[in-house]
Amino acid sequence: MSANSIRSTVVLTDQQAESITRSEELAYELRINEVMTRDVRAASPDMQMKDVVEIFRKTGISGMPVTENDHLIGIISMEDIFHCLLEGDLNATTTQYMTPNPYTVKDVDLLVEALKVFVATGVGRLPVVDTEGRLAGIITKGDITRGLLKVLQSKTQEEEMRRYRASHLFEDIESDRTSLILRYNIKQHDFVHGGAASSNIKRALLRLGASPQIARRCSIAIYEAEINLIIHTNNGGIIRVEIEPHQITIDVTDDGPGIADVEQAMRPGYSTASEEIRELGFGAGMGLANIARCVDNMKLESVMGKGTRLKMKINLEKQDTLGESNPNTVEKQ
Repeated sequence: MSANSIRSTVVLTDQQAESITRSEELAYELRINEVMTRDVRAASPDMQMKDVVEIFRKTGISGMPVTENDHLIGIISMEDIFHCLLEGDLNATTTQYMTPNPYTVKDVDLLVEALKVFVATGVGRLPVVDTEGRLAGIITKGDITRGLLKVLQSKTQEEEMRRYRASHLFEDIESDRTSLILRYNIKQHDFVHGGAASSNIKRALLRLGASPQIARRCSIAIYEAEINLIIHTNNGGIIRVEIEPHQITIDVTDDGPGIADVEQAMRPGYSTASEEIRELGFGAGMGLANIARCVDNMKLESVMGKGTRLKMKINLEKQDTLGESNPNTVEKQ
């Protein structure tokens, strides 16, 4: 067995965790189809560029997808318009000036995946396609900003009440060791539900009285582990989270294929993801590095052909303890 016990070189303190903003946290919860623009006008392959220019002028848009039989084949941007005007070629069709095979995201992806593409490519807009490759909408940085603001303003009294009740879960329970165990089965290549476990765990922690910083650290670490199970395993795996008043323990297991070199796998940017997975926007090789940034301890064990086990722990200081011993909980009473 190849086993390595790894401790983060830099432990994320509560003060540092403040830099993980609520907006960043929501990026790991919201789906692209919740913030994208759905009613999108598209050009046809044989549409003349002079008609595209007129649409841009009347609508004020600066980009338009090109579709054939509802499937995305390209995108026309202002840069393409300028190129056409310089050539004096307004009678040309869109296929002569469009950018073919543009960067895209899927409507069921988490918002964080669109942000990654924006950062990596510098594009201003991304066509959104469904699982069949049909155009479903478009997402811009403005769409993301408006979507995040809408969610940030939507806190309700009902959610606050549920959180208050859950924060008293450990009260009046007498035992030598009291804990709450959450278990999630993650399926291989199930990108549609990718991020659901991390979102549910974060919600549970907040309702138990965890601080936003602790919930964010835990959610990001679990999200990255969850995506690794979806991408790299033969049959998916299991995420088991044990929540105690003074610590959170996360155990992630799968039955193969295993990691050949654990130390190399820990290096930022190293990835064994297939070209198909990379084309979906995953497999950048930052998962384990992001996990190490968010937890206090992690231990990664792997046996080729048998499977991998990742154990993580987040220690809770006095002000972060869950349940009745949390001073923030007492203040609410």
